[in-house]
Amino acid sequence: MTLLIGIPLEAAAGERRVATVPEVVEKLIKLGFSVAVQSGAGAGANFDDDAYRAAGASIAATAAELWSGSDIVFKVRPPSTEEVALMREGGTLIGFVWPAQNPELMQQLAAKRATVLAIDSLPRTLSRAQKMDALTSMAGISGYRAVIEAAHAFGRFLNGQVTAAGKVPPAKVFIAGAGVAGLAAIGTAASLGAIVRANDTRAEVADQVRSLGGEFVKVDYEEEGSGGGGYAKVMSEGFQQAQRAMYAQQAKDADIIITTALIPGKPAPKLITAEMVESMKPGSVIVDMAAEQGGNCELTVPGEAVVRHGVTIVGYTDLASRLSRQSSTLYGTNLLRVVEELCKGKDGTINVDFDDDAIRGLTVIKEGNVTWPPPPIKQAVVAPKPAAAAPAAAAAAPAKSKGHGHSGEPMSAKSLAIVFAIGALAFLCVGQFAPASFLSHFTVFVLACFVGYMVIWNVTPSLHTPLMSVTNAISSIIAIGALVQVAPPLGELANAGVRPSGLILGLAVGALTLTAVNMFGGFAVTRRMLAMFRK
Repeated sequence: MTLLIGIPLEAAAGERRVATVPEVVEKLIKLGFSVAVQSGAGAGANFDDDAYRAAGASIAATAAELWSGSDIVFKVRPPSTEEVALMREGGTLIGFVWPAQNPELMQQLAAKRATVLAIDSLPRTLSRAQKMDALTSMAGISGYRAVIEAAHAFGRFLNGQVTAAGKVPPAKVFIAGAGVAGLAAIGTAASLGAIVRANDTRAEVADQVRSLGGEFVKVDYEEEGSGGGGYAKVMSEGFQQAQRAMYAQQAKDADIIITTALIPGKPAPKLITAEMVESMKPGSVIVDMAAEQGGNCELTVPGEAVVRHGVTIVGYTDLASRLSRQSSTLYGTNLLRVVEELCKGKDGTINVDFDDDAIRGLTVIKEGNVTWPPPPIKQAVVAPKPAAAAPAAAAAAPAKSKGHGHSGEPMSAKSLAIVFAIGALAFLCVGQFAPASFLSHFTVFVLACFVGYMVIWNVTPSLHTPLMSVTNAISSIIAIGALVQVAPPLGELANAGVRPSGLILGLAVGALTLTAVNMFGGFAVTRRMLAMFRK
Protein backbone atom coordinates (compact mmCIF):
# COMPACT_ATOMS: atom_id res chain seq x y z
CA MET A 1 0.00 0.00 0.00
CA THR A 2 1.45 3.35 -1.06
CA LEU A 3 1.49 5.93 1.74
CA LEU A 4 0.67 9.62 1.29
CA ILE A 5 3.13 12.21 2.64
CA GLY A 6 1.50 15.53 3.53
CA ILE A 7 3.25 18.93 3.66
CA PRO A 8 1.13 21.47 5.59
CA LEU A 9 1.46 25.24 5.68
CA GLU A 10 3.41 26.14 8.82
CA ALA A 11 1.02 27.76 11.31
CA ALA A 12 3.65 29.39 13.57
CA ALA A 13 3.72 33.18 13.27
CA GLY A 14 6.54 34.42 11.02
CA GLU A 15 7.63 30.93 9.92
CA ARG A 16 8.40 30.99 6.18
CA ARG A 17 10.06 27.60 5.80
CA VAL A 18 8.35 24.59 4.29
CA ALA A 19 9.10 20.95 5.13
CA THR A 20 10.00 19.91 1.59
CA VAL A 21 10.68 21.46 -1.82
CA PRO A 22 9.72 20.44 -5.37
CA GLU A 23 13.05 18.76 -6.19
CA VAL A 24 12.70 16.57 -3.06
CA VAL A 25 9.08 15.76 -3.97
CA GLU A 26 10.33 14.08 -7.15
CA LYS A 27 12.70 11.88 -5.12
CA LEU A 28 9.95 10.94 -2.64
CA ILE A 29 7.74 9.84 -5.52
CA LYS A 30 10.59 7.68 -6.87
CA LEU A 31 10.62 5.93 -3.47
CA GLY A 32 7.02 4.92 -4.09
CA PHE A 33 5.18 7.56 -2.01
CA SER A 34 2.43 9.96 -3.01
CA VAL A 35 2.87 13.59 -1.93
CA ALA A 36 0.24 16.22 -1.11
CA VAL A 37 1.05 19.86 -0.35
CA GLN A 38 -1.29 22.36 1.27
CA SER A 39 -2.00 25.32 -0.99
CA GLY A 40 0.42 28.17 -0.24
CA ALA A 41 2.70 26.03 1.95
CA GLY A 42 5.82 26.97 -0.04
CA ALA A 43 4.96 30.61 -0.74
CA GLY A 44 7.18 31.94 2.07
CA ALA A 45 10.18 30.09 0.57
CA ASN A 46 9.33 31.20 -3.01
CA PHE A 47 7.89 27.84 -4.11
CA ASP A 48 4.43 28.21 -5.64
CA ASP A 49 1.76 25.54 -6.02
CA ASP A 50 2.51 25.11 -9.73
CA ALA A 51 6.11 24.11 -8.94
CA TYR A 52 4.84 21.34 -6.65
CA ARG A 53 2.32 20.19 -9.25
CA ALA A 54 5.07 20.02 -11.87
CA ALA A 55 7.09 17.82 -9.49
CA GLY A 56 4.18 15.37 -9.18
CA ALA A 57 2.48 16.50 -5.95
CA SER A 58 -1.23 17.09 -5.46
CA ILE A 59 -2.50 20.28 -3.82
CA ALA A 60 -4.77 20.20 -0.77
CA ALA A 61 -7.01 23.23 -0.39
CA THR A 62 -7.17 23.32 3.44
CA ALA A 63 -5.19 22.21 6.46
CA ALA A 64 -8.02 19.87 7.53
CA GLU A 65 -7.94 18.11 4.16
CA LEU A 66 -4.15 17.79 4.30
CA TRP A 67 -3.85 16.51 7.89
CA SER A 68 -6.78 14.09 7.79
CA GLY A 69 -5.79 12.59 4.44
CA SER A 70 -2.06 12.09 5.05
CA ASP A 71 -0.45 8.91 6.36
CA ILE A 72 2.82 10.75 7.08
CA VAL A 73 3.14 14.47 7.83
CA PHE A 74 6.37 16.45 7.42
CA LYS A 75 6.62 19.50 9.69
CA VAL A 76 9.18 22.18 10.52
CA ARG A 77 7.83 23.59 13.79
CA PRO A 78 6.16 21.38 16.42
CA PRO A 79 2.43 21.02 15.65
CA SER A 80 -0.09 23.12 17.53
CA THR A 81 -2.99 21.66 19.54
CA GLU A 82 -5.34 22.46 16.64
CA GLU A 83 -3.09 20.63 14.16
CA VAL A 84 -2.86 17.55 16.39
CA ALA A 85 -6.66 17.49 16.54
CA LEU A 86 -6.77 17.37 12.71
CA MET A 87 -4.22 14.55 12.51
CA ARG A 88 -5.29 11.10 11.31
CA GLU A 89 -5.56 8.45 14.03
CA GLY A 90 -2.44 6.26 13.93
CA GLY A 91 -0.61 8.60 11.55
CA THR A 92 3.11 9.39 11.48
CA LEU A 93 4.73 12.76 12.15
CA ILE A 94 8.32 13.66 11.22
CA GLY A 95 9.79 17.04 12.21
CA PHE A 96 11.01 19.13 15.12
CA VAL A 97 9.16 18.17 18.32
CA TRP A 98 11.49 18.96 21.26
CA PRO A 99 10.01 16.28 23.57
CA ALA A 100 11.78 17.56 26.71
CA GLN A 101 10.27 21.02 26.32
CA ASN A 102 6.81 19.90 25.14
CA PRO A 103 5.46 17.19 27.48
CA GLU A 104 1.82 18.20 26.84
CA LEU A 105 2.33 17.89 23.07
CA MET A 106 3.80 14.43 23.60
CA GLN A 107 0.68 13.34 25.51
CA GLN A 108 -1.62 14.72 22.81
CA LEU A 109 0.26 12.86 20.07
CA ALA A 110 0.28 9.65 22.13
CA ALA A 111 -3.50 9.92 22.54
CA LYS A 112 -3.77 9.92 18.74
CA ARG A 113 -1.81 6.61 18.70
CA ALA A 114 0.67 8.40 16.45
CA THR A 115 4.21 7.43 15.56
CA VAL A 116 6.47 10.46 15.98
CA LEU A 117 10.04 10.84 14.75
CA ALA A 118 11.60 13.96 16.30
CA ILE A 119 14.40 15.17 14.03
CA ASP A 120 15.87 17.08 17.00
CA SER A 121 16.40 13.78 18.88
CA LEU A 122 18.71 12.29 16.25
CA PRO A 123 21.82 10.75 17.89
CA ARG A 124 24.40 13.08 16.34
CA THR A 125 27.37 10.96 17.44
CA LEU A 126 26.55 8.38 14.75
CA SER A 127 28.54 9.15 11.61
CA ARG A 128 25.85 7.68 9.35
CA ALA A 129 23.30 10.07 10.90
CA GLN A 130 25.00 13.19 9.55
CA LYS A 131 22.93 13.15 6.35
CA MET A 132 19.76 13.36 8.50
CA ASP A 133 21.06 16.00 10.92
CA ALA A 134 18.66 18.91 10.47
CA LEU A 135 19.93 20.59 13.64
CA THR A 136 23.34 21.03 12.02
CA SER A 137 21.80 22.24 8.75
CA MET A 138 19.68 24.87 10.48
CA ALA A 139 22.45 25.93 12.87
CA GLY A 140 24.85 26.58 10.00
CA ILE A 141 22.29 28.80 8.27
CA SER A 142 21.48 30.62 11.53
CA GLY A 143 25.16 31.33 12.20
CA TYR A 144 25.57 32.82 8.73
CA ARG A 145 22.43 34.90 9.09
CA ALA A 146 23.48 36.16 12.54
CA VAL A 147 26.52 37.84 10.98
CA ILE A 148 24.37 39.37 8.24
CA GLU A 149 21.96 40.77 10.86
CA ALA A 150 24.91 42.12 12.86
CA ALA A 151 26.39 43.80 9.77
CA HIS A 152 22.99 45.32 8.99
CA ALA A 153 22.67 46.81 12.48
CA PHE A 154 26.33 47.88 12.69
CA GLY A 155 27.26 51.43 11.77
CA ARG A 156 30.18 50.80 9.40
CA PHE A 157 32.06 48.27 7.27
CA LEU A 158 33.18 44.99 8.75
CA ASN A 159 36.42 45.00 6.79
CA GLY A 160 39.09 47.66 7.11
CA GLN A 161 39.42 50.13 4.25
CA VAL A 162 41.72 52.97 3.30
CA THR A 163 39.94 55.54 1.14
CA ALA A 164 40.54 59.11 0.02
CA ALA A 165 38.02 60.16 2.66
CA GLY A 166 39.88 58.44 5.49
CA LYS A 167 40.80 55.12 7.05
CA VAL A 168 38.15 52.67 8.33
CA PRO A 169 39.39 50.12 10.90
CA PRO A 170 38.12 46.52 10.68
CA ALA A 171 35.31 45.56 13.03
CA LYS A 172 36.15 43.36 16.00
CA VAL A 173 33.76 40.42 16.35
CA PHE A 174 33.62 38.17 19.42
CA ILE A 175 31.66 34.91 19.20
CA ALA A 176 30.65 33.05 22.36
CA GLY A 177 30.31 29.37 21.57
CA ALA A 178 32.03 27.54 18.71
CA GLY A 179 29.50 24.85 17.87
CA VAL A 180 28.06 24.52 14.37
CA ALA A 181 26.35 27.93 14.49
CA GLY A 182 29.40 29.60 16.03
CA LEU A 183 31.79 28.14 13.46
CA ALA A 184 29.49 29.27 10.64
CA ALA A 185 29.48 32.77 12.14
CA ILE A 186 33.28 32.76 12.50
CA GLY A 187 33.79 31.78 8.86
CA THR A 188 31.29 34.38 7.62
CA ALA A 189 32.67 37.25 9.72
CA ALA A 190 36.28 36.41 8.79
CA SER A 191 35.39 36.25 5.09
CA LEU A 192 33.85 39.73 5.39
CA GLY A 193 37.17 41.03 6.70
CA ALA A 194 36.44 41.40 10.41
CA ILE A 195 38.90 40.58 13.20
CA VAL A 196 37.27 37.53 14.78
CA ARG A 197 37.78 36.11 18.27
CA ALA A 198 35.86 33.18 19.72
CA ASN A 199 35.56 31.15 22.90
CA ASP A 200 34.10 27.78 23.80
CA THR A 201 34.17 25.60 26.89
CA ARG A 202 35.44 22.71 24.71
CA ALA A 203 39.15 23.17 24.19
CA GLU A 204 39.19 20.78 21.22
CA VAL A 205 37.42 23.32 18.97
CA ALA A 206 40.35 25.76 19.16
CA ASP A 207 41.93 24.36 15.98
CA GLN A 208 38.60 24.63 14.14
CA VAL A 209 38.33 28.30 15.14
CA ARG A 210 41.84 29.03 13.87
CA SER A 211 41.26 27.13 10.63
CA LEU A 212 38.34 29.47 9.83
CA GLY A 213 40.42 32.60 10.40
CA GLY A 214 39.52 33.32 14.02
CA GLU A 215 41.53 33.63 17.22
CA PHE A 216 40.62 31.31 20.07
CA VAL A 217 40.35 33.12 23.42
CA LYS A 218 41.01 30.74 26.28
CA VAL A 219 39.50 31.09 29.75
CA ASP A 220 42.18 31.20 32.43
CA TYR A 221 40.78 28.15 34.22
CA GLU A 222 41.43 24.47 33.52
CA GLU A 223 38.28 22.39 33.19
CA GLU A 224 36.98 20.01 30.50
CA GLY A 225 33.78 21.36 28.95
CA SER A 226 32.68 18.57 26.61
CA GLY A 227 29.29 17.02 27.36
CA GLY A 228 27.45 14.10 25.81
CA GLY A 229 26.59 13.98 22.12
CA GLY A 230 29.02 16.72 21.11
CA TYR A 231 27.34 19.40 23.25
CA ALA A 232 28.86 21.49 26.02
CA LYS A 233 28.11 20.79 29.68
CA VAL A 234 27.32 23.01 32.65
CA MET A 235 30.62 24.29 34.03
CA SER A 236 31.69 24.76 37.65
CA GLU A 237 31.23 28.04 39.47
CA GLY A 238 34.99 28.69 39.41
CA PHE A 239 35.08 28.32 35.64
CA GLN A 240 32.02 30.53 35.21
CA GLN A 241 33.63 33.33 37.24
CA ALA A 242 36.79 33.20 35.12
CA GLN A 243 34.63 33.10 31.99
CA ARG A 244 32.63 36.16 33.06
CA ALA A 245 35.86 38.08 33.64
CA MET A 246 37.04 37.18 30.14
CA TYR A 247 33.68 38.16 28.60
CA ALA A 248 33.76 41.50 30.44
CA GLN A 249 37.17 42.22 28.91
CA GLN A 250 36.04 41.22 25.40
CA ALA A 251 32.84 43.29 25.68
CA LYS A 252 34.87 46.48 26.18
CA ASP A 253 36.93 45.81 23.06
CA ALA A 254 34.44 44.16 20.68
CA ASP A 255 32.22 45.96 18.18
CA ILE A 256 29.97 42.93 17.63
CA ILE A 257 29.19 40.03 19.98
CA ILE A 258 27.37 36.91 18.75
CA THR A 259 26.28 34.41 21.40
CA THR A 260 25.37 30.80 20.57
CA ALA A 261 25.66 28.98 23.91
CA LEU A 262 22.99 26.35 24.57
CA ILE A 263 22.86 23.25 26.77
CA PRO A 264 20.23 20.60 25.84
CA GLY A 265 17.24 20.51 28.18
CA LYS A 266 18.29 23.63 30.12
CA PRO A 267 17.68 27.39 29.82
CA ALA A 268 20.33 29.31 27.90
CA PRO A 269 23.20 30.34 30.22
CA LYS A 270 23.52 34.07 30.93
CA LEU A 271 26.91 35.10 29.56
CA ILE A 272 26.50 38.83 28.87
CA THR A 273 25.35 40.89 31.84
CA ALA A 274 23.77 44.34 31.81
CA GLU A 275 27.05 45.80 33.12
CA MET A 276 28.92 44.27 30.16
CA VAL A 277 26.41 45.79 27.73
CA GLU A 278 26.85 49.19 29.38
CA SER A 279 30.64 48.91 29.01
CA MET A 280 30.43 48.37 25.24
CA LYS A 281 31.10 51.17 22.77
CA PRO A 282 28.05 53.11 21.50
CA GLY A 283 26.88 51.66 18.20
CA SER A 284 27.99 48.12 19.07
CA VAL A 285 25.78 45.13 18.31
CA ILE A 286 24.87 41.91 20.15
CA VAL A 287 23.17 39.08 18.25
CA ASP A 288 21.72 36.58 20.75
CA MET A 289 21.17 33.29 18.90
CA ALA A 290 19.88 31.66 22.09
CA ALA A 291 16.97 34.11 22.43
CA GLU A 292 14.32 31.44 21.94
CA GLN A 293 15.58 29.59 25.05
CA GLY A 294 15.81 32.74 27.18
CA GLY A 295 18.91 34.31 25.71
CA ASN A 296 22.59 34.52 26.64
CA CYS A 297 22.28 38.26 27.33
CA GLU A 298 20.34 39.59 30.30
CA LEU A 299 18.79 42.39 28.21
CA THR A 300 17.66 40.27 25.23
CA VAL A 301 14.00 40.53 24.20
CA PRO A 302 13.09 37.34 22.27
CA GLY A 303 11.86 38.07 18.76
CA GLU A 304 12.89 41.72 18.78
CA ALA A 305 15.85 44.03 18.21
CA VAL A 306 16.16 46.58 21.03
CA VAL A 307 18.66 49.31 21.92
CA ARG A 308 20.06 49.39 25.47
CA HIS A 309 22.85 51.76 26.59
CA GLY A 310 23.50 52.60 22.94
CA VAL A 311 23.97 48.92 22.01
CA THR A 312 21.64 47.15 19.57
CA ILE A 313 20.62 43.72 20.94
CA VAL A 314 19.15 41.46 18.26
CA GLY A 315 17.02 38.65 19.70
CA TYR A 316 15.42 37.25 16.56
CA THR A 317 14.17 33.68 16.94
CA ASP A 318 13.70 33.04 13.20
CA LEU A 319 17.22 33.41 11.81
CA ALA A 320 16.99 30.23 9.72
CA SER A 321 13.56 31.28 8.47
CA ARG A 322 15.07 34.53 7.20
CA LEU A 323 16.85 32.41 4.58
CA SER A 324 13.72 30.39 3.96
CA ARG A 325 14.48 29.01 0.49
CA GLN A 326 17.91 27.70 1.47
CA SER A 327 16.67 26.41 4.82
CA SER A 328 13.72 24.60 3.24
CA THR A 329 15.96 22.94 0.65
CA LEU A 330 18.40 21.60 3.25
CA TYR A 331 15.67 20.60 5.68
CA GLY A 332 13.70 18.80 2.97
CA THR A 333 16.85 16.87 2.03
CA ASN A 334 17.39 15.87 5.67
CA LEU A 335 13.84 14.48 5.89
CA LEU A 336 14.33 12.68 2.58
CA ARG A 337 17.33 10.85 4.07
CA VAL A 338 15.20 9.83 7.05
CA VAL A 339 12.56 8.41 4.76
CA GLU A 340 15.21 6.54 2.76
CA GLU A 341 16.24 4.81 5.99
CA LEU A 342 12.59 3.98 6.77
CA CYS A 343 11.81 2.74 3.25
CA LYS A 344 14.67 0.43 2.30
CA GLY A 345 12.51 -1.42 -0.23
CA LYS A 346 11.48 1.75 -2.15
CA ASP A 347 7.91 0.49 -2.12
CA GLY A 348 6.12 3.48 -0.61
CA THR A 349 5.90 2.02 2.91
CA ILE A 350 7.93 2.61 6.06
CA ASN A 351 9.37 0.36 8.76
CA VAL A 352 10.29 1.97 12.09
CA ASP A 353 13.06 -0.46 13.01
CA PHE A 354 14.23 -0.18 16.61
CA ASP A 355 17.31 -2.27 15.80
CA ASP A 356 18.60 0.74 13.87
CA ASP A 357 20.27 3.08 16.40
CA ALA A 358 19.53 6.19 14.34
CA ILE A 359 15.83 5.38 13.90
CA ARG A 360 15.51 4.33 17.55
CA GLY A 361 16.95 7.66 18.66
CA LEU A 362 14.60 9.60 16.37
CA THR A 363 11.46 7.78 17.49
CA VAL A 364 9.91 9.45 20.54
CA ILE A 365 6.45 7.86 20.18
CA LYS A 366 5.61 4.57 18.44
CA GLU A 367 1.97 3.69 17.83
CA GLY A 368 0.88 5.74 20.83
CA ASN A 369 3.57 4.48 23.22
CA VAL A 370 6.07 7.10 24.42
CA THR A 371 9.56 5.72 23.75
CA TRP A 372 11.53 8.81 24.68
CA PRO A 373 14.21 9.05 25.97
CA PRO A 374 15.92 6.24 24.04
CA PRO A 375 18.34 3.82 25.72
CA PRO A 376 22.07 4.59 25.43
CA ILE A 377 23.62 3.54 22.14
CA LYS A 378 25.55 0.30 22.48
CA GLN A 379 29.22 0.74 21.70
CA ALA A 380 30.91 -1.86 19.55
CA VAL A 381 33.03 -4.21 21.69
CA VAL A 382 36.46 -4.99 20.28
CA ALA A 383 37.57 -8.52 21.11
CA PRO A 384 40.91 -8.63 22.96
CA LYS A 385 43.85 -10.23 21.23
CA PRO A 386 44.77 -13.76 22.31
CA ALA A 387 47.22 -13.76 25.19
CA ALA A 388 49.55 -16.17 23.38
CA ALA A 389 50.09 -13.71 20.54
CA ALA A 390 52.13 -11.28 22.65
CA PRO A 391 54.89 -13.73 23.70
CA ALA A 392 55.07 -15.06 20.15
CA ALA A 393 55.51 -11.57 18.74
CA ALA A 394 58.13 -10.77 21.36
CA ALA A 395 60.05 -13.92 20.51
CA ALA A 396 59.81 -13.24 16.79
CA ALA A 397 61.18 -9.69 17.04
CA PRO A 398 64.75 -10.60 18.16
CA ALA A 399 64.90 -13.42 15.62
CA LYS A 400 63.88 -11.06 12.82
CA SER A 401 66.35 -8.32 13.71
CA LYS A 402 69.29 -10.53 14.63
CA GLY A 403 72.40 -9.31 12.86
CA HIS A 404 70.50 -7.03 10.46
CA GLY A 405 68.82 -4.25 12.44
CA HIS A 406 65.59 -4.38 10.35
CA SER A 407 63.06 -4.25 13.22
CA GLY A 408 63.47 -0.51 13.87
CA GLU A 409 66.25 -1.03 16.45
CA PRO A 410 69.79 0.36 15.87
CA MET A 411 72.45 -1.96 14.47
CA SER A 412 74.76 -3.65 16.93
CA ALA A 413 78.44 -2.61 17.15
CA LYS A 414 79.50 -5.85 15.49
CA SER A 415 77.15 -5.35 12.53
CA LEU A 416 78.23 -1.73 12.12
CA ALA A 417 81.92 -2.76 12.11
CA ILE A 418 81.22 -5.38 9.43
CA VAL A 419 79.44 -2.82 7.23
CA PHE A 420 82.33 -0.34 7.54
CA ALA A 421 84.86 -3.09 6.81
CA ILE A 422 83.02 -4.07 3.63
CA GLY A 423 82.80 -0.42 2.59
CA ALA A 424 86.51 0.16 3.23
CA LEU A 425 87.38 -2.97 1.22
CA ALA A 426 85.24 -1.74 -1.67
CA PHE A 427 86.96 1.68 -1.67
CA LEU A 428 90.37 -0.06 -1.55
CA CYS A 429 89.50 -2.14 -4.63
CA VAL A 430 88.29 0.97 -6.44
CA GLY A 431 91.52 2.81 -5.57
CA GLN A 432 93.74 -0.09 -6.64
CA PHE A 433 92.14 -1.08 -9.92
CA ALA A 434 89.98 1.87 -11.17
CA PRO A 435 91.44 4.58 -13.45
CA ALA A 436 92.49 7.85 -11.82
CA SER A 437 89.81 9.81 -13.71
CA PHE A 438 87.05 7.52 -12.38
CA LEU A 439 88.33 7.89 -8.83
CA SER A 440 88.26 11.68 -9.15
CA HIS A 441 84.69 11.72 -10.47
CA PHE A 442 83.55 9.17 -7.90
CA THR A 443 84.95 11.32 -5.06
CA VAL A 444 83.10 14.38 -6.42
CA PHE A 445 79.89 12.37 -6.66
CA VAL A 446 80.10 11.18 -3.04
CA LEU A 447 80.88 14.69 -1.77
CA ALA A 448 78.02 16.14 -3.84
CA CYS A 449 75.56 13.65 -2.32
CA PHE A 450 76.76 14.51 1.18
CA VAL A 451 76.72 18.28 0.65
CA GLY A 452 73.30 18.15 -1.04
CA TYR A 453 71.84 16.15 1.81
CA MET A 454 73.26 18.44 4.51
CA VAL A 455 72.20 21.63 2.74
CA ILE A 456 68.64 20.70 1.80
CA TRP A 457 67.67 18.75 4.92
CA ASN A 458 68.76 21.64 7.15
CA VAL A 459 66.38 24.12 5.48
CA THR A 460 63.48 24.99 7.80
CA PRO A 461 60.43 22.78 6.99
CA SER A 462 58.14 25.81 6.59
CA LEU A 463 60.02 26.74 3.39
CA HIS A 464 59.59 23.51 1.48
CA THR A 465 57.54 20.36 1.13
CA PRO A 466 59.03 16.86 1.56
CA LEU A 467 58.74 16.21 -2.18
CA MET A 468 60.55 19.46 -2.99
CA SER A 469 63.28 18.53 -0.50
CA VAL A 470 64.16 15.38 -2.44
CA THR A 471 63.90 17.22 -5.77
CA ASN A 472 66.27 19.94 -4.59
CA ALA A 473 68.67 17.37 -3.19
CA ILE A 474 68.93 15.80 -6.64
CA SER A 475 69.17 19.25 -8.22
CA SER A 476 72.11 20.10 -5.91
CA ILE A 477 74.00 17.02 -7.12
CA ILE A 478 73.39 18.04 -10.75
CA ALA A 479 74.46 21.64 -10.03
CA ILE A 480 77.73 20.58 -8.39
CA GLY A 481 78.51 18.15 -11.23
CA ALA A 482 77.81 20.85 -13.83
CA LEU A 483 80.02 23.37 -12.01
CA VAL A 484 82.89 20.86 -12.01
CA GLN A 485 82.58 20.54 -15.79
CA VAL A 486 82.34 24.29 -16.39
CA ALA A 487 85.33 25.10 -14.14
CA PRO A 488 87.67 22.08 -13.81
CA PRO A 489 89.45 21.82 -10.47
CA LEU A 490 93.06 22.84 -10.10
CA GLY A 491 95.31 19.99 -11.05
CA GLU A 492 97.12 18.46 -13.95
CA LEU A 493 94.27 19.18 -16.42
CA ALA A 494 94.16 22.83 -15.43
CA ASN A 495 97.94 23.22 -15.58
CA ALA A 496 97.98 21.58 -18.99
CA GLY A 497 95.38 24.03 -20.26
CA VAL A 498 92.84 21.26 -20.98
CA ARG A 499 89.27 22.53 -21.14
CA PRO A 500 86.03 20.60 -21.63
CA SER A 501 84.74 20.25 -25.19
CA GLY A 502 82.02 22.52 -26.50
CA LEU A 503 79.40 19.79 -26.23
CA ILE A 504 80.24 19.04 -22.59
CA LEU A 505 80.37 22.75 -21.76
CA GLY A 506 76.96 23.34 -23.41
CA LEU A 507 75.36 20.44 -21.57
CA ALA A 508 76.80 21.68 -18.26
CA VAL A 509 75.51 25.22 -18.78
CA GLY A 510 72.08 23.85 -19.77
CA ALA A 511 71.99 21.64 -16.69
CA LEU A 512 72.86 24.62 -14.46
CA THR A 513 70.13 26.74 -16.05
CA LEU A 514 67.40 24.11 -15.70
CA THR A 515 68.48 23.24 -12.16
CA ALA A 516 68.36 26.90 -11.11
CA VAL A 517 64.87 27.28 -12.59
CA ASN A 518 63.71 24.13 -10.82
CA MET A 519 65.13 25.09 -7.42
CA PHE A 520 64.15 28.77 -7.31
CA GLY A 521 60.81 28.08 -8.99
CA GLY A 522 60.04 25.43 -6.40
CA PHE A 523 60.70 27.86 -3.55
CA ALA A 524 58.59 30.55 -5.25
CA VAL A 525 55.62 28.22 -5.74
CA THR A 526 55.85 26.98 -2.15
CA ARG A 527 55.96 30.55 -0.88
CA ARG A 528 52.78 31.38 -2.80
CA MET A 529 51.06 28.26 -1.45
CA LEU A 530 51.94 29.22 2.13
CA ALA A 531 50.69 32.76 1.53
CA MET A 532 47.25 31.40 0.70
CA PHE A 533 46.88 30.20 4.31
CA ARG A 534 47.92 33.50 5.88
CA LYS A 535 45.40 36.22 6.61
